[in-house]
Amino acid sequence: QVQLVESGGGSVQAGGSLNLSCVVSGYTFSSDCMAWFRQSPGNEREGIATIDIDGSARYRDSVKGRFTISRDNTKNTLFLQMNVLTPEDSAMYYCAAGGWEPSLAEQDFDYWGQGTQVTVSS
Repeated sequence: QVQLVESGGGSVQAGGSLNLSCVVSGYTFSSDCMAWFRQSPGNEREGIATIDIDGSARYRDSVKGRFTISRDNTKNTLFLQMNVLTPEDSAMYYCAAGGWEPSLAEQDFDYWGQGTQVTVSS
C-alpha cells in the first residue's frame, strides 16, 4: 500500500520560510518523478514544482527563485523549501508520486498525500 505523508506546514508571516517534507512508503521512490501541488479555497489544484529521478527540477513561474524542490532517495523523502513567502502562497500543499516524467499536471501522477496547510499572514 502506497502512502505519502506530508509535514512541515504551518503559519508564518510574509517574508518567512517553511520546509515541507513528504515521506513515501510502499513504493519504489527512486524510480519515478515527483511533484508538489497546492490548492487554495475556490481555486483549482496547481502544480508548483516537479523533480526528475536525477534531481533536475522545474517550477511554476509564480514560485521560481523562491521555492526549491529536492529529494532524498535514501530516505524516500521529498522536500519543498519555501522562502520569501507571501499571503498568495497560502494553500493546502500536496505531494504527488508515480510520474513517468517531470510534470505540473495532476493527471500525470498516480499517488497523492493528504496535504499540509500553509498560511502566510501579511
